[in-house]
Amino acid sequence: MTVPVADKQHDAVVVVHRLTDYHPDKVADAVAQQFALAGGLGAFVSRGDSVLIKPNFIVPRPRQFAAQTDPAVIVATAALLKDFGAKPFVADSPAWGSVAACAKALELDEPLRRLGVPVRPLDRPRRRRIDGTLISISRVAMDADKIINLPKFKSHQQLGASFAIKNMFGCVCGKRKAFWHWARGHSFDAFCTMLIEIYKVVAPVYSIIDGVVAMQGQGPISGNARPLGFLIGGADPVACEIVCCDLIGLAPDQLPILRTARHSGFGCSDIGRIEIRGDDYADSRCVDFQFAEQTPLNFPFSHVCRSVLKQFAFRAKCLLSKRSV
Repeated sequence: MTVPVADKQHDAVVVVHRLTDYHPDKVADAVAQQFALAGGLGAFVSRGDSVLIKPNFIVPRPRQFAAQTDPAVIVATAALLKDFGAKPFVADSPAWGSVAACAKALELDEPLRRLGVPVRPLDRPRRRRIDGTLISISRVAMDADKIINLPKFKSHQQLGASFAIKNMFGCVCGKRKAFWHWARGHSFDAFCTMLIEIYKVVAPVYSIIDGVVAMQGQGPISGNARPLGFLIGGADPVACEIVCCDLIGLAPDQLPILRTARHSGFGCSDIGRIEIRGDDYADSRCVDFQFAEQTPLNFPFSHVCRSVLKQFAFRAKCLLSKRSV
């Protein structure tokens, strides 16, 4: 589906909104304006569509830690889709814990229940050939009519920063993500090519990056919250990431995923060909954003094994806890 741009000089549209807090009314208005300024929600979603809302659920921590997409952004997106006549559901495959535990930590259960929006795990793996390799992608994601990508604006201790593209790695089921860090982590190009190809396969129609409060320092889990004050959205994830870099004074080529995208011709990598709609941020760049101390991209195989065992132990503990109630 083609989204209109303002003129022939621009290859992509990115919508930027200033948002200083997560007041529900402000967030709802900003999310609605994201789509309105990009051509209208109907340019991306049809009435009756099953729409996967894919947040960044990574570890069961409350909103103040800025480890996960803020619940206000998730609820606002779900409500907008429901009002439009679509059938949204929220789903992910967290690195730690379960989808239910991550949603509970964000206190999402009740507001989503009131909306009639279910929370589901991205499970039921389906093997797809991606970049010459069979990778298990969640059937839940593949079977959705449309996907709205809701990543968190974060520093990242292996990739420099994480904005739009890597969030869709969550469509790889369970601990298979740790395996692919081991199997593809021998080079940034190999790993980032895989991330980009996964993004193409699941093909979100729109991304809204939650940068109202970002994570800086040792992200994507152990950093600290940093008020940034923006929602950044668009249909082109590379263009969105270029604008995110510009917001924090980061050269795009410092991010392996954007280097790989540019070399492969994926997305719009030239900020001069991106039309910014919404709010100007020229006087609001964050010049002292703290990046993570970088660690190796590839996980040792022993790390993969320990990670799988820890996840099994966590699930067993949750199951026992439920039975004792």
